[in-house]
Amino acid sequence: MKVLNLQCQSTHAFEGWFGSEEEFQQQLAAGSVACPLCGDTAIVKLPSAPRINLGAQRPEAKHEVMNASQETMQAAWMRVVREVMAKTEDVGERFPEEARRMHYGEVEERAIRGQATREETESLLEEGIGVMPLPIPDALKGPLQ
Repeated sequence: MKVLNLQCQSTHAFEGWFGSEEEFQQQLAAGSVACPLCGDTAIVKLPSAPRINLGAQRPEAKHEVMNASQETMQAAWMRVVREVMAKTEDVGERFPEEARRMHYGEVEERAIRGQATREETESLLEEGIGVMPLPIPDALKGPLQ
């Protein structure tokens, strides 16, 4: 098993596990390797080296803290997105219409999510309807393995 450090164009870092370098290259060429946060398939392999224990020397702490912080933030964002998906109803492209119907008391208020264009979002906000864009990674839109 080959574990690679990967990164998308938005600089989201993640690990990929592959049977071999050839398998990684095949999946990359086929567009099958995607960022778990944004779904970007423009992926690059980051340089990495095997960990060699040379005694009591410790790795530079600043580097570890920076990586841990970015990984922690990405993991927290994924938890928030999963929670929003679990606790809201997906109304799809009807989102602007449903948000207006709730705002004007035509239907009972409930937690919804869906798609809206930038113009539709701005129009909702101008009407005083609170909405918040939340990009959902493609990996979370379907069943997870």
